[in-house]
Amino acid sequence: MSTLQEHGLLATGRYVPRLRLERTEIYAQHRWMAPGLKSLARGQRSMANWDEDVVTMAVEAVRGGAGGVQGASALTLASTSLPFAERINAGIVASALGIQDEAQVRDVTSSARAATTELLAALNTPVAGAAPRWIVAAERRVQRPASGLEMVCGDGAAAVSVGQGAVIATLVGSHTVHADFVDHFRQSGERYDYGWEERWVREEGYLKIAAGAIREALHRHGIEATAVDHFVMPAVMARVNEAVAKRVGVRPEAVAPTLADTVGDLGCAQPLAMLDAVLRRAEAGELIALVAFGGGCDVLLLRRTAQPCPGAVPDAGKPETSYLKYLAFTQQLELEWGMRAEMDNKTALTAAWRDHERVERFMGGRCKQCGTVQFPASRVCVNPACNAQDSQEPVSLADAPARVLSHTSDFLAYTPHPPFQFGHIDFDEGGRVLMEFTDTDQDELKPGLAVRMVFRIKEYDSKRGFRRYFWKATPVRAAA
Repeated sequence: MSTLQEHGLLATGRYVPRLRLERTEIYAQHRWMAPGLKSLARGQRSMANWDEDVVTMAVEAVRGGAGGVQGASALTLASTSLPFAERINAGIVASALGIQDEAQVRDVTSSARAATTELLAALNTPVAGAAPRWIVAAERRVQRPASGLEMVCGDGAAAVSVGQGAVIATLVGSHTVHADFVDHFRQSGERYDYGWEERWVREEGYLKIAAGAIREALHRHGIEATAVDHFVMPAVMARVNEAVAKRVGVRPEAVAPTLADTVGDLGCAQPLAMLDAVLRRAEAGELIALVAFGGGCDVLLLRRTAQPCPGAVPDAGKPETSYLKYLAFTQQLELEWGMRAEMDNKTALTAAWRDHERVERFMGGRCKQCGTVQFPASRVCVNPACNAQDSQEPVSLADAPARVLSHTSDFLAYTPHPPFQFGHIDFDEGGRVLMEFTDTDQDELKPGLAVRMVFRIKEYDSKRGFRRYFWKATPVRAAA
């Protein structure tokens, strides 16, 4: 069968926030009462900016996959830290990406293997001629200060596209078991996880439930454990994946890195994030065992094709040494911001709906007579040599390249991450917009700097528990 007719993985992508909190800084603040954390105080963990959450990181993960969303038939968002308990979070992601209104969108949650369960379902139900389906997972979990999980967990997202076409991997076989094995839990309405004793989780959970599922998956499909070229199994505890690999007979050199030292554990996004990293270095024909543990175990056996992986890997990020900043960003520390922060950010939902296309897709207008691009669109072309009326067609600026024209750093205006940075940017294909900057240093901005648009939180309405999203500009940086 031709590769172009196969059903499988079309693209993968991952997103890691720019800020990487040094674990030594976390330990330095807690060693007076928790000296045992020293064993975890190595490397960095990813840290979301104040204006990032599961929704915004999911958008970036799909964009990073470069697989395209035009004509996508479905998008599923998997997370145990969704910002809205009753609102389709996946719908916000799909709207920001410009996925058609007819696409099926849904949220899945409650399990570290929520994403792999969805991936397996998509791979096992090919539909001839159907458009690709996206499964994206993202986490921004807040853990109790001075806990081991605070040190181990990270923020980030990963995505995979499934469908027919130039696939990068195909499903060889799979096996799934469910088990109400509680290694950690979080009651509805609670903020922090409660975890059980690590040795028991390792011995009874990973080395029995996960190892048993892997053995069964290999046995059912007549595959020797030594034939696995890449063993992808996230584990919060150190060296558990190596122990499981040894238990089932997988070669030690096949065990994939968990990204623990530079990013941390991304929860239900971790399996897809590790898979993305492995697919980018795997050779054609190599066998990948993807294992996700949590309330049971999913095992997916995938075969890498010769098709190149689209998209790029995240950049190396920026070291962050302020633990207090992390506490402020996660709203675990209430700071005195002064009177400028005392404002009512109530969102008029009726007005938001009328303007939703402009906000969600950064939709401006292009004059059909003179080609002038403007934002926002209006009935009259802003080109003084044209001034045509009712001549504009919709054009999205979300993916349009742009450059800084001017910039200001304001230390008086309120923002959760001072200074408030804003300025005018010029889009390469036309259009000038006054925008907010994000993920940039004060001395980094300069006229002519190349920037790209990112979907971020614009404002929080803390009184009502609502958040508004819009696009911001950030410098273009090279991938790692």
